[in-house]
Amino acid sequence: MRLRALPAAAALAALFGPMVLAAPASADSSRALAVFGVNDVLVDAVHQHVFISDAYNSQIVVTDLIGKVVATLTDLPQVADLELSPDSGTLYAALPDADKIVAIDTGQLTRTAEYPTGDGTAPSRVVHADGRLWFGYGDQWDSGLGEVDLTAETPTVTLDLAAGHDFAGPPMLYADPDNPGTLLALDARISSGPIIVYDISSGTPAIRVSDEKGGSYNDAALTPDGRNVIVAGPGGRALTEYRLSDLSEVRTFPTASAPETVSVAPDGTVAATVLDDGNVGDTYVFGTDPDRPASVRNLSREWMPRGGHSASWSADGSKLFVLTGYNNAMQFQVVDAPRAYASTLTVDAPAKATRAASLTVKGKLTANLALPAGTPLQVIRTDLESPNGKSLGTKYLGADGTYSLTDTPPAGGKVKYTVTYAGDTTHTAATATDTVDVSRATPTLTLNNDGKEYDYAQSVTFTAHLGTTYKNRTVEIWANPYGADKPDKLVKSGTVNSSGNLSVTLALTRKTALTAKFAGDGRYAPKTAASTVGARVKVSTTLGGSYKSQYTWSHTYYYFHQSKDPVVTTTMTPYPDRKQYLRIQIYAEGGWEATAEDFFKLDSAGRSVVTLTGTPPTGRRFRVRSAYLSGSGDGVNTTTYGAWKYFTFTR
Repeated sequence: MRLRALPAAAALAALFGPMVLAAPASADSSRALAVFGVNDVLVDAVHQHVFISDAYNSQIVVTDLIGKVVATLTDLPQVADLELSPDSGTLYAALPDADKIVAIDTGQLTRTAEYPTGDGTAPSRVVHADGRLWFGYGDQWDSGLGEVDLTAETPTVTLDLAAGHDFAGPPMLYADPDNPGTLLALDARISSGPIIVYDISSGTPAIRVSDEKGGSYNDAALTPDGRNVIVAGPGGRALTEYRLSDLSEVRTFPTASAPETVSVAPDGTVAATVLDDGNVGDTYVFGTDPDRPASVRNLSREWMPRGGHSASWSADGSKLFVLTGYNNAMQFQVVDAPRAYASTLTVDAPAKATRAASLTVKGKLTANLALPAGTPLQVIRTDLESPNGKSLGTKYLGADGTYSLTDTPPAGGKVKYTVTYAGDTTHTAATATDTVDVSRATPTLTLNNDGKEYDYAQSVTFTAHLGTTYKNRTVEIWANPYGADKPDKLVKSGTVNSSGNLSVTLALTRKTALTAKFAGDGRYAPKTAASTVGARVKVSTTLGGSYKSQYTWSHTYYYFHQSKDPVVTTTMTPYPDRKQYLRIQIYAEGGWEATAEDFFKLDSAGRSVVTLTGTPPTGRRFRVRSAYLSGSGDGVNTTTYGAWKYFTFTR
């Protein structure tokens, strides 16, 4: 069995007194779970735990009722089937790779006993019935039915109890305290699908009834009274219910793809997961009324887990726990209203629309159990004028499940329409949205001084001008100095004056890209304006080593002896890896001609010292100039030329 902690709620109360269950979540939930795959999922209502057997990692993961891991029980080789004792005090786990069944205290979560079943038996299925543990063991045709007699002073193991049936694989076993003396075995490894009902009232199994049902079963579950079984198969496309007394068919439960897991709630509601190879719905819930369709949910975009029992009801039948996913990346899903039909709501609005013009929003509300015409829907419009949403009132479904409404959006920009169905006693709530790009006028926004250059540290006033808008008159001015070390910075934000202007004064030390920004309003679109200005560096040049200076030839000249090398010292606004460009010219034939030029790196203080060597001619006129060329080492300033320094040589 997968779900029953005790035969009935009355027995639970008698043994343990009043129970406090975890407060129900307000909506469905999903929690990541590091489990590779699932062999079995079992709910312990007494301790409010869910046990998950993960054979790949040889562990049992223990969670609370919302999927939060509270413990991990390890060293359980290839752990397979799980079973609870009638009082929920002991968890039994079949360990095929260890040839034994282990008992675990569910309160302390510690191992309390081991029951070796014999070398090579590989027990993989286990169920508790009439004071014994019945287990399916073996591989393929070397499989059988065994028991551990827990009533004996020393529990004993007995094999080969199949009473003449030759199992094609370890039998899947089911029993229920409400139907004592009965053990159900499914021979699931063969396509003929034998179902065998044993009478175990004497302690030795005897076949009461058997029949081949033509299906390889993935899972099965007993009905609440233990007298019927619902199997995942035969046929691969349906669940089928059989009466244990004669194995006659009672009911079928149609599914769109191969069923993988089946579980039955205390009130008889049936849940199943299916492979869902078309990604149209993976979790089915069938009520007790066979004339009503199933409630179908699509909990995962992947195929559902195969080869294990991966879905179970809560003990009171109010919630459904479903594991989805694979490979240590599973999800523990809690369906809070599993009997309610999942509603699907769509909203279709035009991609674009004109402000103050009528538009149409339409959509559809569907569920497996159709909703009647006149079902109310609430509509909210959210836009720049109503950022918290404005109700457009109640709209109603038509006979075909569709709805339509017209609206005239007063504001432009992104306008969102949210349609909500509140749900009812048989349908889940649903909400859907769609967004329309509603047109807005383009405002005028300018920013002055673009392309201008200024001296180092010069104060410059920048003025943004905003033209006509609707309500918003706020402008931001951002400044982004060149260089990775200076981020974009908001330098002014405010309401423009009556002339539409907002100004800010900045001392420019670098080239700077400025941006004026208008965020827009309900009728005018956002707008930006850019202005990039240059900032020169400070640069000075001195000549060292002269013996005199004299004003002549319309300039001050420095005089050097021919034997003395002039020293040119340049000081410039510093910046990492900055270089200065030094150029020397000689006056000849009525004009200045270059004689030498090169780049020289500045030190961290922005200083460069260059000695002019050689044997220059006497009586000739020379001049030298330092410059910063933007892009030669860095580009944060505008190209700047220093003043010429004039000099000549004598003997």
